Amino acid sequence: MKKLLAVLLATVMTMSLLTACGSSKTAETTKETEAAGTTEAAEKTEEATETTEAAVSEALSDGVLTVGTNAEFPPFEYVDDNGEPDGFDIALIKAVGEKLGVTVEVENMEFASLISSIGSKIDVAIAGMTVTDERKESVDFSDSYYEAVQYVILPEGSEIATADDLKNKAIGVQLGTTGDFIASDIEGATVSRYNKAVDAVNDLINGRVECVIIDKNPALVFEGKFEGQITAVDGAQFDFEPEQYAIAMPKGDAALVEQVNKALEEIKADGTFDELVKTYIEAE
Repeated sequence: MKKLLAVLLATVMTMSLLTACGSSKTAETTKETEAAGTTEAAEKTEEATETTEAAVSEALSDGVLTVGTNAEFPPFEYVDDNGEPDGFDIALIKAVGEKLGVTVEVENMEFASLISSIGSKIDVAIAGMTVTDERKESVDFSDSYYEAVQYVILPEGSEIATADDLKNKAIGVQLGTTGDFIASDIEGATVSRYNKAVDAVNDLINGRVECVIIDKNPALVFEGKFEGQITAVDGAQFDFEPEQYAIAMPKGDAALVEQVNKALEEIKADGTFDELVKTYIEAE
C-alpha cells in the first residue's frame, strides 16, 4: 500500500513539473510573439513616417512657392496699376499657396521660357497653359482648372469665316501658345509670332496680319478694348477643339502634384474658385 501511494505521489509530482514547464514555455512563446509584434509594428510606423516625409515636395521645403507666369494674357494674367502680376491665375495660385501653407512669389517672364524654367528658376508655372502631349514630355500637370477654346480675332468686316478661309493667310499668334500650334498646322499660313498678344492685335489693326488666333477670354478683352476695329469669333466655327488649362510642375514630383491637386479640390469645394471666376472672368 505504501509502495502504491509512493508511486501515485511521484506521478502527480511529475505531471506538475511538466505542466509548470509547459506554462513557462507558453509564456516565453507569448512574450516572444508579443515582442516580435511590437518590433514589426514599430517598423511599420517608421516606414509610414518615412513615406510621409518623402511625400513632402522639395519645392515646398523652404516655405516658398516660386511661380512663373506671362502677364500678357488678360484676364488670366496681366500687370496691374502697381506694376505687379495680377489676374485669375495669379489669384488662384495664391489661394493654392495659402492651402499649402507657403508664401507665393510670382516671376513674370516670356511664355516660351516657362516650361524650360520649371525646376530651376521657378517651382511651377501658371499662365493659361494648355495641357498638351508635347508639354507632358517635359513637365507634369495638375488637374485641369479651366476649359477654354481658341478664338479668331478678325478686322471688322473680314470675310474669313471657316477653317478653309484660314489657309494661306497671314496669322498672328503669341509665341508658344496653343494658337501658335494651331496656326503652324494651317496649310499655306504665314505665321507671325509675338511675345505679347497685344502686339499681334496691334499688327492686325494695322493690316500686317489678317487674323489672330488666341484664347477666348483674352480675345473678348481685346474686342472690348478695340471696339469697332476688330471682332472675336468662336473657334468652334473654325473646328477648334476645347482645351484644358492646368498648373505645370517639375517632371516626376508626384508629391507636389498630389498636394496641389488637393488644394485645388478644397478651393473648388469651399467656394473660393467660383468667387475668383466672378471677380476676374465673368466681370470682363
